[in-house]
Amino acid sequence: TKIICIGRNYAKHAAELGNNIPSEPFYFIKPTTCYVEDGGNIIYPDITNNLHHELELGVIIGKKMSKVPKEEVMSHVAGYSVTIDVTCRDLQEKCKAERKPWSISKCLDTHCAVGPFIPAEKLEHNNVEMILKVNDDERQHANTKDMLFDVPTLLEYVNRHITLLPGDLVQ
Repeated sequence: TKIICIGRNYAKHAAELGNNIPSEPFYFIKPTTCYVEDGGNIIYPDITNNLHHELELGVIIGKKMSKVPKEEVMSHVAGYSVTIDVTCRDLQEKCKAERKPWSISKCLDTHCAVGPFIPAEKLEHNNVEMILKVNDDERQHANTKDMLFDVPTLLEYVNRHITLLPGDLVQ
């Protein structure tokens, strides 16, 4: 039903972009038209000259969650997927400089690639090594143990503000 994206959850990536490290999680929402399944093609839009991609652990919600405490949020998770958050970096920087929302840089069709579903019981979410290759060239290597805020903290934070429904993706 929706895609909730966590911003700046890896200190190294935030530093690479010259961003401050957040003291609490923050998120933005992508429309479902961003979603592209495993094996699908990401469209390189003609409105950008600087398309970036970031590996993320996607958390797929299995049970409705609203104001569920941190100690209970994981019982609402159906599973996981490795996802790619796609950004038109030049547009994002322009929007930031003009103090405008930067949705146009993140919310284009196919700008959330989602890999195969992994059932919750098959994955230890706090130590997932992820490697992103483009045409066999390694572009990113990340591990969820390096996240600033772990999965339970993120889910508790998001569901404190908005209801998460079965099928929602938090990345």
